[in-house]
Amino acid sequence: MKVVILAGGFGTRISEESHLKPKPMLEIGGKPILWHIMKEYSHYGFYEFIICCGYKQHVIKEWFDNYYIYNSDITFDFAAGNKMIVHDNVSEPWKVTLVDTGLHTMTGGRVKRIRKYIGEETFMLTYGDGVSDINIADLLKFHQEHGKIATLTAVNVEQRFGVLDITGEKEIVSFREKSTDDTSRMNAGYMVLEPDIFDYIDGDSIMFEKEPLERLAAEGQLMAYMFNGYWQCMDTKREMEQLNKIWEQGKAPWKSWEG
Repeated sequence: MKVVILAGGFGTRISEESHLKPKPMLEIGGKPILWHIMKEYSHYGFYEFIICCGYKQHVIKEWFDNYYIYNSDITFDFAAGNKMIVHDNVSEPWKVTLVDTGLHTMTGGRVKRIRKYIGEETFMLTYGDGVSDINIADLLKFHQEHGKIATLTAVNVEQRFGVLDITGEKEIVSFREKSTDDTSRMNAGYMVLEPDIFDYIDGDSIMFEKEPLERLAAEGQLMAYMFNGYWQCMDTKREMEQLNKIWEQGKAPWKSWEG
């Protein structure tokens, strides 16, 4: 099953860092947050990724092009005709497709543009700026059991985003703005989608979080995977510093992999 990661936005809330590179390439412990997200998924056996690129996409493409160099010991033997020797080549069992989904394309439009790489298969979708200790195998099982078009992960955290109205059957019925004392849950990404989702997206100007999800909710086709564990986006410099501190202390909840 393929994992789609949205990595094309401008990262305006963390512009003091993202003017040099796209937000998914900002680092936690010396590795891009995008790498951390991919490691989460690969821990559960998902190795095929489609990255929706846009802003400064060349940074992402160059990083993957040089992945094994960045993660291995290298000898440059200039005396032997500029020969390069890679020692103990460290790489992941990943297949990564990097797609230029446009500089100003909205999130829904980015998803629509990668349709040809998905085909008629169920796929996963998440944002390239948040980490979690979610059990992705349980998320997928929940999606497969309810048989609806879409599942998103619903968390209850103090954030600046819109929230979800969820029935007792875990069906999402509407979206609304978050109030000051609101305890409702919000969309943390980590979604599972059927290919029917593409029919809900008209073009580049569509925000995935608006018309497509609102229409799915109205039709009873959007379910909430209720999650009470750790989730944190990296939306500001302060949040980036917090994530790095947790990583450096060896207490990162999202680190499910060995090594």
